[in-house]
Amino acid sequence: MTTNSIVIFGANGFLGRYLCRHFTLLGREVVAIARSRDGWSGDGMFLEWDGKHDGPWTLALEGAEAVINLAGASVNCRYTPENREKILRSREDSTRAIGRAIAGCKVPPKVWLNASTATWYRHAEDRPQDDWLGEHGTGFSCDVARTWEEAFFGALVPAATRKLALRIGMVLANEEGTVHQVLSRLAALGLGGTMGNGRQRISWIHMDDFLRAVDFAIADPFLHGTVNVTAPEFPENREWMRIFRREAGMPFGLPAAKWMLEIGAWFMRTETELVLKSRWAEPVRLRDAGFRWRWRTAAAAIHDLRGRKGLEGFFTASGRRSIGAKGWLPSPHRGA
Repeated sequence: MTTNSIVIFGANGFLGRYLCRHFTLLGREVVAIARSRDGWSGDGMFLEWDGKHDGPWTLALEGAEAVINLAGASVNCRYTPENREKILRSREDSTRAIGRAIAGCKVPPKVWLNASTATWYRHAEDRPQDDWLGEHGTGFSCDVARTWEEAFFGALVPAATRKLALRIGMVLANEEGTVHQVLSRLAALGLGGTMGNGRQRISWIHMDDFLRAVDFAIADPFLHGTVNVTAPEFPENREWMRIFRREAGMPFGLPAAKWMLEIGAWFMRTETELVLKSRWAEPVRLRDAGFRWRWRTAAAAIHDLRGRKGLEGFFTASGRRSIGAKGWLPSPHRGA
């Protein structure tokens, strides 16, 4: 027996909350799975797990249309030995647990989408890294991405379950504590200048397009393996920060050298890698499969999100927007 259910692991995280609301509004049966209800949007049926062991949650996978795994400890922290272990194990253990559960299903899910990251690729300022021929990078974040994907693709699940690893760039939504909110605040304070040498590339995607890309991946039976989930434009950091300053109405922004960022990161309990590493992940497979972005440029995306604050504001504003051909025509602040 199959259902139209969408099972979302890590449902109380940033992306999980938006996906739960998105699929609920589409009329799908949503099963939200997380270690805690804290942060969950309240959409769908909630099941608790520990991210490692089997439990009642395994029954939710029977006949599901899609399983989406976003589980993993936040990387927005200091990379102490303890935090490194937590980041790595939370991704590897949860992926292996889901794989075991799918292997035991009488009617396995149609597709398993597992989160990965655009940091899989090497630091690149000279050329883009595509989903077919991109080169793997070095360092902790790249090692985590490799281990995560090895656990995913190594899981022995029935052939009926299509597997797709989503190498996701920075997802933009006007949400507290996210990239959009932090950079908007810095820009408004006059601190939104170039970071480091300013040449590092930014791989990003508007939340609208992220949700649509997940829909697209579920619906396309020929997509499997790895796919870059990013926008087709990759601004350098200096242009990226200029866009945020323009949106904030701030004519200047103090630049921050690497040593300054190191000090700031220490006080904020995070790592400079999150802003200094060049991520240039080109979404070749999405484009070639026929996906069309609603928000192709960072300027258009950042302007749109200004009026869509938080989960409620995002979907309320989305519901007011026109649909059909008129909604896709270019405007001064809309992606081409």
